[in-house]
Amino acid sequence: MIQKTSPEREEKIDWTYAWGKKYLILLQYQTQVNIPNYAYRLGKMLDEMEQEYHFDRQDAMLVLKDILYQVWKKRKNKR
Repeated sequence: MIQKTSPEREEKIDWTYAWGKKYLILLQYQTQVNIPNYAYRLGKMLDEMEQEYHFDRQDAMLVLKDILYQVWKKRKNKR
């Protein structure tokens, strides 16, 4: 399904809202979390990934997203 979705269509999809139907926290955290703090730190990591590995912005984001998933998966399995 992902491969059949055009880049133009993907840009129009509100992924937070779409996933928020399943995971309500995605629709609620904005009033609870210090977003600028995390956004700044994540932005720094993206910049480092781009510079150190010469990834473009999208690839850097996808790699960091996958690393975060791997960390989450490892912690989840330890419980």
